[in-house]
Amino acid sequence: MSLPPCPGRAAPSRHPGGRAMRAAAAALGTLLALAAWVISQAGVAQATSPWPSGHGTRVREVAWIQAPASGTLRPGMQGAAVWRLQERLAGLHYYPGAVNGRFGTDTLEAVWAFKEVQGLPTTTGADDVDPAMQRALARPQLPPVLVPQGGGLRIEVNLPREVLVLYQHHQVALISHISAGGGYYYHCPGGGTCGPALTPDGNYRAHWFAGGWLHVPLGRMYNPVFFVGANFAIHGDIPIPLQPASHGCVRIPVDVANVLYKQIRISPDRGTPIYIRGHAPGTLIPKPRAGRSTPVSPAALATPTPSVMAGPALIRIPAVPGLLFSH
Repeated sequence: MSLPPCPGRAAPSRHPGGRAMRAAAAALGTLLALAAWVISQAGVAQATSPWPSGHGTRVREVAWIQAPASGTLRPGMQGAAVWRLQERLAGLHYYPGAVNGRFGTDTLEAVWAFKEVQGLPTTTGADDVDPAMQRALARPQLPPVLVPQGGGLRIEVNLPREVLVLYQHHQVALISHISAGGGYYYHCPGGGTCGPALTPDGNYRAHWFAGGWLHVPLGRMYNPVFFVGANFAIHGDIPIPLQPASHGCVRIPVDVANVLYKQIRISPDRGTPIYIRGHAPGTLIPKPRAGRSTPVSPAALATPTPSVMAGPALIRIPAVPGLLFSH
């Protein structure tokens, strides 16, 4: 994951030309801003993708392009057609963000989730609301049920389709795109190699929650809902790409993380059931190799429970050898 840069004050330059360089950079920034404003006022006839398709970075909001009355919709467009798209996705319990007629990041992630549920391809044209998706919007399929007798209030995480589904009163209440672990190895915080990054398949409960950004050895989590000890959680992150990218957790968009925990019950013994099935697309399950660390068993982490106090998060980590927060 690439974390957003932390705000801070730049250190004074020790070089004689430092002031001149900063002045030149400021002038260049002013020119670029002016150029962006001129483009936004002039308008653009054809939509172009201002970010890598399927990457999941924030949609640039410099110049919104007018959406066509009919035809393919793309991120960065605005207009009545986008408004109708957002209303339709929201009505189907996807999360397109504010229904404002602007095809931004939340709408893009909802489009991905819809395509994943419908079985539409996301290897090419992932960001496009093309005629095939528009036909599917007219006659959508519900997400496949993983655990029919799992309870009226439950979360199902379908790793092969890369979607999370929240059920309330046995009905679909929320569908979100996710990014999970893909079986790769990664650098341990203290050096060496950790892994493989696998999201655990099984039956769990939402047993504790930490609000806001939680800084952990492998990065940070937003509004994490932990389901295995202090190791595995459903949490918000930026970005949430189409491909597996986590260290084992279930990553969801930040705006979805803002609402999910409010819709479930979080308790050490009566928390909302969380059912996780399968593996993310393309996941390889490597065999342990000499010299590589062995991942902590989810069963070993299920009993100890950290404590979270009200106000600023004060977290006590259970004394489990080799324990690391996943991310």
